[in-house]
Amino acid sequence: MIVSLTIVRYRKIFIPFALLAMAVHRLPLILNKGCTFWKLLGCGHNGTFDLQPDWQQWGLLAVWDERKDFDDFYKTSFVSRWWKMFTYESLTVLCVPLESHGYWDGKQPFGDPKITGYEGPIAILTRATIHMNKLKNFWNHVDEVAEIMNTSPGYVTSVGIGEAPVYRQATFSIWDSLDHVKSFAYRNPKHAEVIRKTRQENWYSEELFARFKPIETWGTINGKNDLKELLK
Repeated sequence: MIVSLTIVRYRKIFIPFALLAMAVHRLPLILNKGCTFWKLLGCGHNGTFDLQPDWQQWGLLAVWDERKDFDDFYKTSFVSRWWKMFTYESLTVLCVPLESHGYWDGKQPFGDPKITGYEGPIAILTRATIHMNKLKNFWNHVDEVAEIMNTSPGYVTSVGIGEAPVYRQATFSIWDSLDHVKSFAYRNPKHAEVIRKTRQENWYSEELFARFKPIETWGTINGKNDLKELLK
């Protein structure tokens, strides 16, 4: 199994094509037999969630049976040709799942891996569908959590992604190591308190947490690819 995340940026003049892509890209992905799971995603600003989406930046997260399935898609598919025509920048990260808990649209897209002993750069995906009556609680804490993450030791970079505005949100982040992730998630008092509130107040109707080993990356977003240096 290979998991890919591709983030692309459209020129402002092509934003209507970015919106159109959210509809027309569905069919080729549905028909791709090597792709077992996919999500077309909008993006927030500055690496986190945002009530005002970044209309130029969009993403595709997908799960592939084999590396060849991804390579064929990336080189020859209708979606990749669309990207080459209408976008001016893109970044792709390929990963192998290490651990995954929870569900995404009622599925476990990354299986149930439990790979231990890995040491090195790590990617983290957290996503949730937020109860409508808990949206205010959730968004009141977004900026605080983003600030904690961005200033945490071992944090490298992140992107805020979502299937739908406001209530279906995710973050894909890169860290130097799993120890740094655990320190941010559980040892920072402010973040630990937010985690406690999500459980106590039942913010989410569905959630998923996954860890990945990044194996390859190329391209840039806003002229940067911070993971590339880590994988050398």
